[in-house]
Amino acid sequence: MLPFETGPYAECVADIIDVAARLIQGDGRFALITSIAIEGGAAREVGSLAIVEADGTMTGYLSNGCIDRDIQHRALMALVGNRKEVVRYGEGSRFVDLKLPCGGALEVLIDPDPDRDMLRQAKRDFDARRQARLSCRANATDQNTHYFTYEPRVRLCLAGRGAIFRSMAQLGHATGYEVFLISPDTEDLEATQHFSTQPSVHLRSFDQAVDLSLIDRRTAFLTLFHDHDWEPHLLQKALQRPAGFIGSLGSRRTHMMRCDTLRGMGATEEDISRLNGPIGLVGSLRDASLIAVSSLAEIVSMFPSQLVSARQSGAAPAEKAVAHTV
Repeated sequence: MLPFETGPYAECVADIIDVAARLIQGDGRFALITSIAIEGGAAREVGSLAIVEADGTMTGYLSNGCIDRDIQHRALMALVGNRKEVVRYGEGSRFVDLKLPCGGALEVLIDPDPDRDMLRQAKRDFDARRQARLSCRANATDQNTHYFTYEPRVRLCLAGRGAIFRSMAQLGHATGYEVFLISPDTEDLEATQHFSTQPSVHLRSFDQAVDLSLIDRRTAFLTLFHDHDWEPHLLQKALQRPAGFIGSLGSRRTHMMRCDTLRGMGATEEDISRLNGPIGLVGSLRDASLIAVSSLAEIVSMFPSQLVSARQSGAAPAEKAVAHTV
């Protein structure tokens, strides 16, 4: 087997689509690999994607390393022969020497000529923060079409300063979230700006008007201040947006005072009920990195997966016909 290159272990579908869009723009060839069936345990879910380029470089993964090399090899062979292939691994597979330690079985579709219009549309949808839809089938005569709907990546909007702010920015970036940063501390912004996918905002006053229109339902908004005077106006603005998660750092007593302050600013009880605090699944932590891990775990519980739905049928879904198939 050739010494193939392994690209990023990209987990987010949007990352795979970004690579596909770049290759399409450069008229590069690649195979799109889609997980279409899982039986028993598995490292990834149905609908997970990977790309193998003509030079063998693979971005993404379909297992925890036990079969990805073989998928990489077969994708390159599919590119050479320009032929789709459905490969089954694990129970019922013809490859008795390739085991799935977690048991069960995994089926992947390797397509050396995926629908480029469909992938371009997925890129536009993700860039516009819309759901993206992909479909695939084994060949032109196959009556079973697999449909997958994906959410855009989670956006993590952080307002704060200090060690916890920096740790949270780093961890959010490492998780693959889009990071947007707000801070009154220029040193903190300079130290974290390479984690941010949006221009950072420097706060100069407690009541500074900050544009939070980028907060949508796939956004988690956190305030990470020890000097809580910076919070009220930011939280008031955030509560006017459809954020999927809003949370703040501090003790229970601090949170009660925070809620009273917001009520005095006109927040309703429904607004207050959306505010999580103190954030984090583990209480009484005093280490910045552990507080960041604890807080991110709570956010993950609110946004558990990017895959919204996966279905198989002989016809396109009624809510939106899929004109292009892989």
